[in-house]
Amino acid sequence: MKQKTLPQLFVIYLRYLIGFAFIFASLVKIQGLRFTAESGAANPINSSWHFFETLYESGIYWRFLGIAQFITGSLLVTQKYAKLGATLFLPIIVNVFVITISYDFRGTPIITGLMLLSTLFLIFWDWDALKVLINKTPTNSNRKRLENDSIWIYTGILLILLTVITKLFIFNKYIVFAFLLMAIIGLISLIIGYRKRKLY
Repeated sequence: MKQKTLPQLFVIYLRYLIGFAFIFASLVKIQGLRFTAESGAANPINSSWHFFETLYESGIYWRFLGIAQFITGSLLVTQKYAKLGATLFLPIIVNVFVITISYDFRGTPIITGLMLLSTLFLIFWDWDALKVLINKTPTNSNRKRLENDSIWIYTGILLILLTVITKLFIFNKYIVFAFLLMAIIGLISLIIGYRKRKLY
């Protein structure tokens, strides 16, 4: 299917469509202007208009959002860097979609939902190139790199579990001991990883 003309044209113009939608929305933010016509400060705090006003009043963060959207949309419409654009686009549009279903945006979740589905399709389209990001089998060129040793995967999982347990179940007065335990685990992993590397 990827070798046929019509699917390729569909992908090209889909990148244009969602890419320029992001670029269009980003320019208002980069200029430091409101996304809405008037202030939403007088609206209820749990309303979408108040939410936009809060983002706008943040100043630097509002412009940062615009710049991030502009770069991502621009990468997508270049076609040459569209794989990178789609990869960056995904977490942003997931965030936007969740925002629109969290507040009363009426029909907006339909639009953001379609944009999310389009982005997932673009990820699927370029999956042959992108799957290297989660490929568990290292190639010959990076097989000897420390990060490919399974010890670091297990250490990461263990530290995640300890962090969750510490935050949810351990009182603050014991948190120092939890961090000390994490440091010890990190040191043990370092020793094991170093010894395994020497043996290899």
